[in-house]
Amino acid sequence: MNEQAMDTVTLLLDNDQSVECAILCILPVQGKDYIALLPLDDEGDTDEESRVFLYRYLETEGEEPQLENIDDDEEFEIVADAYDEWLDAQEYEALDLDALGLDSLE
Repeated sequence: MNEQAMDTVTLLLDNDQSVECAILCILPVQGKDYIALLPLDDEGDTDEESRVFLYRYLETEGEEPQLENIDDDEEFEIVADAYDEWLDAQEYEALDLDALGLDSLE
């Protein structure tokens, strides 16, 4: 299977710990954008036991993108559901390609 280079971002957590994360996707949900981040281990591989971080994603022209915490439980659940749907679609596409004996559509 072809390995794709993932875009990454470094998060500074509340405890001043920095965590390198792979950018999984940017999800448009109810007129806002959200980002799903997966922590990487020290070698740059995804940490299979890690949770995915979900943040509100803001991008304004000429400025660095910004991440905001999702403080509202209802909003977080809606975004988590959208992420689960995105993940299911990715798994379905991978299964479909495996069934055809293909590594990718490229």
